[in-house]
Amino acid sequence: MKSFKKVSLVWALFFLVPLGVFAKSAAVIDAEVDMAISQFHKEVKGSKTFLKNVEGYLVFPEVIKAGIGIGGEFGEGALRIKGSTVNYYNTAAASIGLQLGVQKKSIIIAFMTQKALKDFRNSEGWKAGVDGSVAIAKWGAGKDISSVSFQKPIIGFIFANEGLMYNLTIEGSKFTKIHP
Repeated sequence: MKSFKKVSLVWALFFLVPLGVFAKSAAVIDAEVDMAISQFHKEVKGSKTFLKNVEGYLVFPEVIKAGIGIGGEFGEGALRIKGSTVNYYNTAAASIGLQLGVQKKSIIIAFMTQKALKDFRNSEGWKAGVDGSVAIAKWGAGKDISSVSFQKPIIGFIFANEGLMYNLTIEGSKFTKIHP
């Protein structure tokens, strides 16, 4: 069993470490964020109005998760306030448990209150579920998201899931400011 865990860790590191080694430029991140927001608008009715009314939103266009017993995920994105990028971040998480496969997803985290946004921006490394609770939004087909009254200060959206691994959570993910 120990050798399986070691092999799993090596496998996960083999695929995830290069993602951090080849950090993207700010221009590339911004272009990918624009495409992710465009996809979000296509998939979620009322999302343009919703994003205009939040204090800020963090967009990760591509978060890759891979694992065999031991797994990890990584992605780079941007924090936007009033539609403009103000900082860049990466997200990373590790997990142990029953898992096998690779998954790609996009994440948007909306800060509904000025306090939630300020707490996030003032942190050295913000961890979902520890430094702030993120409520994952669920909406039905055809439902207008701008008409939904969210009661939590931070709302997360996970969309464009691809791959064999399915996990709609960001709890335990750490978000760290980067300087591409």
